[in-house]
Amino acid sequence: MKTDKKDMINRLKRAEGQLRGIQKMIDEEQECIDIVTQLSAVRSSINSLMGLAIAKKIEECFENPSENLEEQEERLQEAIKLIIKK
Repeated sequence: MKTDKKDMINRLKRAEGQLRGIQKMIDEEQECIDIVTQLSAVRSSINSLMGLAIAKKIEECFENPSENLEEQEERLQEAIKLIIKK
C-alpha cells in the first residue's frame, strides 16, 4: 500500500506542477488553446488518480470483507457511489 500512496502523492505533485505552469501561461497571456490543452491534461491526470483511489477502495472491500453482511454491503455501495460520482 505504501507504493500506492507514494504513486498517488507523486501524481498529485505532477498535477500541482502542471497547474503552476498553467498559471504562468495565463500570466504570460499565452494562447487560449495551449492553456486549455494543459487544463485538459490536468483534468485527465486527476480523473486517473480518482480511478486509482476508487479501485483501492474496492480492492480493500474484497481483501478485507466485513463479517457483517450489512456493513460489507454499505462499503461496496460507498465504492459504487464514488464511481458514479466520478
